[in-house]
Amino acid sequence: MSDLFGFKNERRWYVVQTFAGYEERVRANIEQRIASLNMQDKVFQVLVPKHNIEVKKGEKKVLKEVRFFPCYVFVEMYMDERSWYIVRHTPGVTGFVGSGHHPLPMRQEEVDKLMIAIGKKEPVKLAPEFNIGDKIRVKIGVFKDSLGIVSDIDTERSKVKFETEFLGRKTTVEADFAELEKL
Repeated sequence: MSDLFGFKNERRWYVVQTFAGYEERVRANIEQRIASLNMQDKVFQVLVPKHNIEVKKGEKKVLKEVRFFPCYVFVEMYMDERSWYIVRHTPGVTGFVGSGHHPLPMRQEEVDKLMIAIGKKEPVKLAPEFNIGDKIRVKIGVFKDSLGIVSDIDTERSKVKFETEFLGRKTTVEADFAELEKL
C-alpha cells in the first residue's frame, strides 16, 4: 500500500526541522500529541541526539550537554497523511527535511551511524578472516598493492598490523580489515 508521499507504509526515520533552541520542546510536544491522539502505532520514537563535552568554567572543568544537530529532531514513524499532519503541525516544527513538501526518510546507513554515535547501538565488529602469519595485500589507501605478513590482529578495533617494505625498509603498518585481502 502506498501512502500520500509515494512511500510504502513502512517504519522509517525522518528528520524534522525546528526553531533554534526548541528541540526539546518539540520532542516533548510530539510525544504528548502521540499519547493524547493514540498514535503509538504510527509514531514510535522521537530523539534529540546529544553528547557531553568538557568546558572550562572558571577554574573548573564541567560537562556540558550539547546537541549533535541543532534545530533538528529525529522521528521514527510510519509516514501517512495523519502522522505527517500531527508531526508537521506540532508547535515549533518548521517542516520535514525533504524535497519540497515530500519528507525523505533517512537511509539505513545514516540511522546506524546516528544510533552508534548516541550509544543506542553497538558498532558492528567484523570477524577477522586473517590469522597471524597470513600473507595479505592492501586494496586501498597509501599502501595500495603493498604485500605483507600479518603480525597482530585487534578484533575490538577491526585492525590488522602487518609488515611490509616501504622505501626500501621494513615498516609496520596498521589497516582496517576492509582495506586488506588475504592471499
